[in-house]
Amino acid sequence: MRFTTRFTELLDIEHPIVQGGMMWVGRAELAAAVSNAGGLGIITALTQPTPDDLRKEIERCRSMTDKPFGVNLTILPSVKPPPYAEYRQAIIDSGVKIVETAGHKPHEHVAHFKEHGVLVIHKCTAVRHALSAERMGVDVVSIDGFECAGHPGEDDIPGLILIPAAADKVSIPIIASGGFGDGRGLAAALALGAEGINMGTRFCATVEAPIHDKIKQFIVDNDERGTNLIFRRFKNTGRVAKNSVSDRVVEISARPEAEFKDIQSLVSGAKGRAALESGDLDAGLVWAGQVQGIIHDIPTCQELIRRIIDEARQIVRTRLDAMLA
Repeated sequence: MRFTTRFTELLDIEHPIVQGGMMWVGRAELAAAVSNAGGLGIITALTQPTPDDLRKEIERCRSMTDKPFGVNLTILPSVKPPPYAEYRQAIIDSGVKIVETAGHKPHEHVAHFKEHGVLVIHKCTAVRHALSAERMGVDVVSIDGFECAGHPGEDDIPGLILIPAAADKVSIPIIASGGFGDGRGLAAALALGAEGINMGTRFCATVEAPIHDKIKQFIVDNDERGTNLIFRRFKNTGRVAKNSVSDRVVEISARPEAEFKDIQSLVSGAKGRAALESGDLDAGLVWAGQVQGIIHDIPTCQELIRRIIDEARQIVRTRLDAMLA
């Protein structure tokens, strides 16, 4: 038995489980491992330094899997933005047919992807944004609860409310993101009206994740309290793992006179990448969600996905059936 939903049928994948795009982590080896296990692996476009490098990474992923995979393109406001249009064209030229978009004003990108027959999954943190994405023409909405790593928005609505609230109003398929890491979460998401789940932090703690083993063990050792919210005063809230760097960011940001420039050197992407690659927990930010509290091991992607499906099936077929009887 497997879970067949509108989402799995639309994307032609076996299991309704997505590995979300993650900066520095969403590389070919992880995306291919997730896709080979029956989920949807996703390469993160901006992890690659240039659009040409992205083309090479897509081909590298194709050499590792013949299953569907996608590419994430996140659009964020920036003083010196990357060449988004060139990355977008690299995705289209490479024949990728599934894209995960996120971030600021994606209309131009969504329209161009749709012109070329690309399925678009758009990440949202609010029902109103999900409805806007549906009007924009995206195929799937990924609804991101407050528990998530990354940017949970400014409304602070957890998934238990946000998922069914979105399902009540959005007619296209939705997948649930933020706080998912096991079969209990998958069963709950499906019961709440989602057609699948998106996992980021959980896939960081897998054998194939291209990050240092010390970071993976750090995630396993943390509990559900092991995160900090940063950038709140700048209306760009981010959830990261609790370490000396994020503690310092929170401390400085709490000062009445604090400005972004006061923390800028601490939160640089280059330092975050250095932490992930070196295993030095004090080198930079480590982005992780509250789901750390239910992550207890470092399996392969195949083992993890099989376990999630088996556990969700057991919950639906045995535990809930017995309660109903």
